[in-house]
Amino acid sequence: MKSILSFLNDLKNHNSREWFELNKSHYQKAKQDFILLTQQVIEECVKFDPLLIDTDAAKSIFRINRDVRFSKDKSPYKTNFGASINPGGKKSMIPGYYIHIEPGKSFLAAGCYMPESTFLSAIRQEIDYNFEEFSAIVNNQDFRADFVKLSEEDALKKTPKGFEKDNPASEFLKLKHFIAVKDLTDDQIIKPNFYKEVSKTFYTALELNKFLRRAKEV
Repeated sequence: MKSILSFLNDLKNHNSREWFELNKSHYQKAKQDFILLTQQVIEECVKFDPLLIDTDAAKSIFRINRDVRFSKDKSPYKTNFGASINPGGKKSMIPGYYIHIEPGKSFLAAGCYMPESTFLSAIRQEIDYNFEEFSAIVNNQDFRADFVKLSEEDALKKTPKGFEKDNPASEFLKLKHFIAVKDLTDDQIIKPNFYKEVSKTFYTALELNKFLRRAKEV
């Protein structure tokens, strides 16, 4: 993992096409190490989440090139490596797992980010119908130890239409993303067998993903 952090630190300080081309071999080494990490995590996760059996590590990682067409920041490259480990591939909306490696800003995530409107409605309905089950998942001691709580990014200020404002699940029904996030330090990333710690964290999120996937099937 040191090669990944080293490359990304250098890239942050020299984010240009000229520098990148001169350091292509450095990038390729870091990329291969990240693919290996992703593959190791997948192999561990398949043991408890068999829907990931056909997941391709190389196809799970995101391109390092930035889309600068509509951005004021014209830096050509991302300063992170990211992998979305999902049944159906990284573009699938089926809830899964995410690895983000960036010096000082690394994290793991699980769940579903930005579900489209039909799926979002289905998730809210599933929570409303089965709130006791959902509450037990997100308040589980191990879950809270890893993730604390679900992300409140972009959450509504009021309970969405179709639900009473005094609904016991109101705070969760306001959410637009159903993502649990665990921040990582650089020291954690470079520990031996880091992939096992990643898969252990993802196991903690398994019940959340299974609940959200059930809504996807409705």
